[in-house]
Amino acid sequence: MKIVIPGGTGHIGRFLTPALRAAGHTVVVIARSDGVVWDGRTLGPWAAEIDGADAVINLAGRSVSCRYTDAHLREMMSSRIDSTRVIGEAIACADKPPSVWLQMSTATIYAHRFDAPNDEATGIIGGHEPDVPAYWAYSVDIAKAWEHTQEEAVVPGTRKVALRTAITMSPGRGGPFSHLYRMARLGIGGPVAGGRQFVSWIHEVDLVAAVEFLLGSDLTGPVNLAAPAPLPHREFMRELRKAAKVPFGIPSTAWMAEIGAFVIRTDTELLLKSRRVIPGRLLDAGFSFTYPEWPKAAADLVRRYRSRTWTPAGVS
Repeated sequence: MKIVIPGGTGHIGRFLTPALRAAGHTVVVIARSDGVVWDGRTLGPWAAEIDGADAVINLAGRSVSCRYTDAHLREMMSSRIDSTRVIGEAIACADKPPSVWLQMSTATIYAHRFDAPNDEATGIIGGHEPDVPAYWAYSVDIAKAWEHTQEEAVVPGTRKVALRTAITMSPGRGGPFSHLYRMARLGIGGPVAGGRQFVSWIHEVDLVAAVEFLLGSDLTGPVNLAAPAPLPHREFMRELRKAAKVPFGIPSTAWMAEIGAFVIRTDTELLLKSRRVIPGRLLDAGFSFTYPEWPKAAADLVRRYRSRTWTPAGVS
């Protein structure tokens, strides 16, 4: 297949692109500075790559690993809405539009929840929940607007899928796993705010496999990209420490987490929101996970991080 990946230079694109190429696909990356260049807002010569392509996988959007200032929140919203809208315009203008459009979304769209998991059929969409900070609703609003922009694109010949993606674990530098691993190695990888909040995650190998599965399936609409076994933060960090052979992790209170988040210029929502998400539609469609549970995934990621093996076996 010829696959076009807008935003393919970020965390997920750095391992998804070589994996798809290793599988025999032709991959064209569209980015602001590398590959085929665009501005993420307006049609231009880059749109010619979409005409005649088999698939588009849109990963574009400002990183959420930042302080949630008004300016950053506006940029997070606009970068997602504008890029999704203009991709829809490019597909609509194409003489030979792609047969499938996989659009990045986020598991953050679901409510902060402990009692039951969120799947696509029975999950509760979040926003303005009484027991969480009011500003958390903005992340949900971004997710809903992101998906709505794809939904309203008039592209009748193209199947549309929204990838509600959990925290993606890869050993590459700069991703969530590298930060968590360093915390564990420093002895500060204990539970945060009691550690009762659930962590939803997916191993990079399973994300790549799920993307290839969805390229060849007939599924449409939202699909959760998350391992089927989310677990409380305290257990998540315990298993990571076990894989890293670190005997202890100092726990942190919520206010300590606030100080740490300020220092590394990120936000505590990424740590404190309970994301209990399961991949109902993938499992129902017959998808099989290589890393369905965190202990096995953590062991693989730690091994590869330590050996600087950034790509999984079979991917060059």
